[in-house]
Amino acid sequence: MSEKRKICLPESIFILLFFIFCLQSLNSLEITEKEAGGYFRGAFTRSNDYLNEISTIGLIELDDKYTFKGGLSLGRTIVDTDINSFLNVKYSPFENIPLGFSVSYIYNGFPEYETHANSIFPFVSWDGQRMGVSAGCNFRFTRFFRESAQFESILSFNVYLNFINNDKLCFGLGFGNFDDFHANNLASFSPKLYAVIRFDSNWHLINDIEIMQSGADGLTTTLYGVSFRTGAKYSW
Repeated sequence: MSEKRKICLPESIFILLFFIFCLQSLNSLEITEKEAGGYFRGAFTRSNDYLNEISTIGLIELDDKYTFKGGLSLGRTIVDTDINSFLNVKYSPFENIPLGFSVSYIYNGFPEYETHANSIFPFVSWDGQRMGVSAGCNFRFTRFFRESAQFESILSFNVYLNFINNDKLCFGLGFGNFDDFHANNLASFSPKLYAVIRFDSNWHLINDIEIMQSGADGLTTTLYGVSFRTGAKYSW
C-alpha cells in the first residue's frame, strides 16, 4: 500500500496544482489563442523494426501569458503497443521577451511489458524567432512489471535554429533529448530537421525527420532509428 502511494504522489501533486492554477486564472483572463492538431509518425528502429503512431495535441492560451497544452499518442509495432500522454503549463511573464517557465507531466507506457513511466518535468525556455533553447530536470518514476518504482533525475535540454521563419515557411534544425511526449536519458539526444508550411494564419502543415539516438554510459550514443512525422494544426 505504501509503495502505491509513493508512485502516485508526484502526479497527484501536479494534477492538484494544475487545477488550482486553472481555477484562480480563469476568473479574470481571456482566451487569446486556441490550437488543435493531428499527426502521423512512422519510424524504423533497430529493436522494433517498424513503428506507426498517431497523436493529437491541443493548446489554449490565456491573456498571452498562460499556456495550457496537452496531448495523447498511440503507437504500434509488430509486437507491442506504445501509449504516451502529456500535460504542460507554461507561464510567460514578459510581453516582449520570449522567456517562459513550464511544468510538464508525461506518461509513457508499454502495456504488454507492464512498464509505466511517470515524469514531472520543470524547465525554462527561450523561444526566439531565429533560435531557442530549453533546459530543465526530469524527475521520472518507472515501474517494470510488479517491481518497485525506480526514481531518476535527468538533465533535459533542447535547442533549435530556424534558417527560414516568415509568414509562409518555418524551416530549421532541432537538437535535444526531449519533446512533448518524451523526456529521454541524457545521452539520448537526437537531431531533427523540420518544416512548417503556413497556408494562412489558421492552417499549418508540419513535417519533420528525426535521427534517433540511444544513450549509454559515458555519454556515448548509438544510432537507434529514423522517424518521419507529418500532420496539420489549426489555430484560431
